[in-house]
Amino acid sequence: MAKAVILIVEDDPDIRELLAYTLGKEGYEILQAPSGEAGLKIIQEKKPDLVLLDVMLPGIDGLGVLRKVKADHSCRSTPVILASAKGEESDVVAGLELGADDYVTKPFSPRVLVARVRTALRRASALEAETVEQADIVESGDFRMDSSRHELRVGGESVDLSATEFAILERLARSPGRVFTRSQIIDGVRGRDYPVTDRSVDVQVLSIRKKLGNRAELVETIRGVGYRFRDE
Repeated sequence: MAKAVILIVEDDPDIRELLAYTLGKEGYEILQAPSGEAGLKIIQEKKPDLVLLDVMLPGIDGLGVLRKVKADHSCRSTPVILASAKGEESDVVAGLELGADDYVTKPFSPRVLVARVRTALRRASALEAETVEQADIVESGDFRMDSSRHELRVGGESVDLSATEFAILERLARSPGRVFTRSQIIDGVRGRDYPVTDRSVDVQVLSIRKKLGNRAELVETIRGVGYRFRDE
């Protein structure tokens, strides 16, 4: 089996080398970039399996890189883990809203980092496998999801979702009328060992609704329980 390729985008050379050493010991192939601009070039050319992205970068910062990655159809499904010394809830929420798959706060232990990387890669692999096993198309009225193409169209218009948003909405849409708790949503999308808060799920759902526009009511809140996809 080919090694997973991980790109580390970090401007501090000592931290970058430490991360490369830590992840390299786990058998991953490591690519490195000292800036956001260099990281974007490698992402577009090499298509790594996961990106570990520092937030505080010179030039284009980590959030700017994340925006560009998630706006590029060729690489927007690439898992991205943000790393930052800024660990306030607002910082974490900002990263998740832009489509990050995870957010780790510096300083973090090597074991925690490796666990987060494994989880993100496992989730990406599971989503790919589900795409093969399940029917590609989910339709409800003017709502149409194509998992094989990672495409969503509502009312004939394309809706651009991050990989996590797409996975959450697909999980709901494949079982219309069924209520999912926040924990069930995360269990299905990221796995039981993923550390999650109610707030992080709510942030993703809020972003999905914004992107659905006048069809935001398709994702219903069941107060005190969770969410469901409207059964039409």
